[in-house]
Amino acid sequence: MTVLVTGGLGFVGSHFVWAAADAGLRVVVLDDQSAAGRPRLPDAVEVVVGCVGDAERVADLLARHRPEAIVHFAGKIEVGESVRNPGLYFDVNFVRALRLLDAAVAAGVESFVFSSTAAVYGEPRAVPIPETARTEPINPYGASKLAFEHALAGYSAAHGLRWCAPRYFNAAGARPDGTLVEAHDPETHLIPLVVDAGLGRRGPISIFGDDYDTPDGTCIRDYVHVCDLADAHLRALERLAAGETIGPVNLGTGRGSSVREVIDAAGDVLGAPVPHGVAARRAGDPTALVADARAAAERLGWRPRRSDLATIVEDAVRSRRN
Repeated sequence: MTVLVTGGLGFVGSHFVWAAADAGLRVVVLDDQSAAGRPRLPDAVEVVVGCVGDAERVADLLARHRPEAIVHFAGKIEVGESVRNPGLYFDVNFVRALRLLDAAVAAGVESFVFSSTAAVYGEPRAVPIPETARTEPINPYGASKLAFEHALAGYSAAHGLRWCAPRYFNAAGARPDGTLVEAHDPETHLIPLVVDAGLGRRGPISIFGDDYDTPDGTCIRDYVHVCDLADAHLRALERLAAGETIGPVNLGTGRGSSVREVIDAAGDVLGAPVPHGVAARRAGDPTALVADARAAAERLGWRPRRSDLATIVEDAVRSRRN
């Protein structure tokens, strides 16, 4: 199978590219190189520099490589930035993605896997959150991702496109061999920020609010190892190739960890407390996001294997020390 991977130089995308190549898939990457750094990818992977919204470039790429499937990771992901600049998020995550979708249908692509997010749920009424929960995003990031999910459902009904939208909870960790590292510019994800603070590469970490309705007052998230996410995408491709349409599916562990628990876990791995302080709440942050991941087990045959918090932090530390 030939697969076009957009955003294959990003954090989750690069981990998927390695997993797909190891599984014997032929992989072509389309990436605009906006992510921080340039990860090493398998030698056989062709990397094309370009934007998913460039209809002519995408059409040429699809005509040359004739992929059976597209795995779409490219997009904007920072909640705070989306609140400040919603137009950018709807442009990148919806408008440009729609051009990619049009090109895919025109080229006869059979399957489409879309990197979605738990942010589509907004402030959940209860946790863990099933896929049937109301989708009421409270920030433009989640709203833009949900809009594209709706587009996929419409294109599936109109054109027969098979699709899956894994809704990530909090992607974290790194390849156990330390060859890939999580890097964003600017870095906004908690675990790399905490690890860098513990390694003395940045100042104390800020806890954005300690007055939430949680046991220790800090936000709770469901952290899932990036290698487990990559495996779930491979399983989705297998099901789509077999003729199934999956739709949205949660990828998480069903266990939540608070910000303070993450800081403590990093201190345990590093052997010293991580310096931190408390700041004001950040706009658009829900109190708790924890997955009900039973559908992923039932529909994809997927269960996370490396997603306990200690393993995630250990792998993150190893990658950032290399």
